[in-house]
Amino acid sequence: MNVIALSAGDPNVFDGESPDRTCRRPTRAELHAYPSPKPARCRALVYAGGGYLQLMHDKEGVEIAQWLNTLGLDAYVLVHRLPGQDGHAFDIALQDGLLAMNYLATLPPLPLLHVGLSSGGHLAGVMACQGESAGAVIAYAPLNANHRDHKFPPGKPDFPPPEKQAFYDAWPIGIASEPHGLPKCPVLLAYALHDAIVPVQHALNLIVAAQQHNLDVEAHVFPQAEHGFALRGLDGTQGQWPAMAARWMTAKLAR
Repeated sequence: MNVIALSAGDPNVFDGESPDRTCRRPTRAELHAYPSPKPARCRALVYAGGGYLQLMHDKEGVEIAQWLNTLGLDAYVLVHRLPGQDGHAFDIALQDGLLAMNYLATLPPLPLLHVGLSSGGHLAGVMACQGESAGAVIAYAPLNANHRDHKFPPGKPDFPPPEKQAFYDAWPIGIASEPHGLPKCPVLLAYALHDAIVPVQHALNLIVAAQQHNLDVEAHVFPQAEHGFALRGLDGTQGQWPAMAARWMTAKLAR
């Protein structure tokens, strides 16, 4: 693993011990590079969740990157700064994501995938609305129903800090009536039907937009899954999702 600094600041410090490290106060944007052991057919930017309040670095970052390595992908885990923390702007995660894309653009050309879980899935959706990419894999992500005008359940309080709510309001992925709300690449969704933390309505909104605007969206909803299943909570039908995602990525990269 190689750490690539994308912005000024001290190196990031992680809380806890592997394999359960988190980053509660990112100090700079970093890419943690996990190269494939065989010639790579693609690069993946990996975005860990944590509600834009911290980053679940190992569970939803490193472990995802290592799984992608087994599929022949070079993986880069983005450690991004957090909205409202230490005075950062509401869209600091997007800014750091663009820094990551700019860095990868300096490397020999390869297709790019975005892979994100939970709030990292929201960021993957945001990045899928930027430049050209091969696709986005998004799991149990708050894509759109945290927007103040589209909340589910209705009346849900705004999220603190205000910058976090502002980021959700600026980037509701799948709400076609909002500016820049539609991904520019194919998307795979994996959601939990009874997820109380990120309701399945986030996925349903994007599915409706895909139907109306002829987007390439494949969606899987698992009745036994709980929020945060990642690659650990696979005791149920959601145990199929890594194989489904691998098949989908292979198909998109073959185009």
